[in-house]
Amino acid sequence: MDLLNAIILGLVQGLTEFLPVSSSAHLRIVGEFLGTGEDPGARFTAITQIGTELAVVLFFWRDIVRIVGAWAKALVGKIPRRDPDARMGWLIILGSLPIVVLGLLFQDQIETTLRSLWITAAMLIIFGILLGVADAVGAKKRRLKSITYPHGLIYGGAQALALVPGVSRSGGTITAGLFMGYERRAAARYAFLLAIPAVLGSGFYQVYKSVAQPCAEAATNCTPEVFGPVETLVATVIAFVVGLVVIAFFMSYISKRSFLPFVIYRIVLGVVLIVLLATNTISA
Repeated sequence: MDLLNAIILGLVQGLTEFLPVSSSAHLRIVGEFLGTGEDPGARFTAITQIGTELAVVLFFWRDIVRIVGAWAKALVGKIPRRDPDARMGWLIILGSLPIVVLGLLFQDQIETTLRSLWITAAMLIIFGILLGVADAVGAKKRRLKSITYPHGLIYGGAQALALVPGVSRSGGTITAGLFMGYERRAAARYAFLLAIPAVLGSGFYQVYKSVAQPCAEAATNCTPEVFGPVETLVATVIAFVVGLVVIAFFMSYISKRSFLPFVIYRIVLGVVLIVLLATNTISA
């Protein structure tokens, strides 16, 4: 049953990571309805996100190689520092700082208190409405080549909010981009590139912790993981394969269509979750 549940959660992670609906919220919710009836945990969530982030690396491989190469050349003075790809490298570094700082400062709360389903439900609704408003009022004229360092920092702050399940990493950053006037596709592209250092860093840190600091059953300051290394690896591989398909679909979809279906879905899911919690059908 653990393996089957891990497969299901891997599918959920792959299907929801790139859509603005919060993959961590879905893992949290679906975990309640599986055989274990437990929260899969922040560690399992972070590790499986390695799979979907590797899908981003593969999908944007040419962009990543070009950006990293230009950034390195600009660093040693071989090309101007104003080169667009070199600037993008610095923008990704700058935008990654907020989530690193806040992730370290509030690690305990992220792994415990902030995983309450009451908070998840509220974030699904609030940030769903914000996404809808941003999509309706945003100018959608700016392209990535016009991104500034202050805008990069704002993107980074929006990404950091996704430490709370229900916000959505892609949803938060895309919402910020739309409010600043960026095109849907440009906002999503930068959001995905920006997530690479943070997600891979968090995921591999959790891998290290699971090996170096395993949580014992008798420990009073941590909760033993629901899934073992084999189940977690299977879920991560599945998330990679499914995520690769979803990211291709999503980038094509937003080129022509609005985010309204995702806004409606988030609000409905949040309301349903509140009803289930209020009636004690599930535990927060």
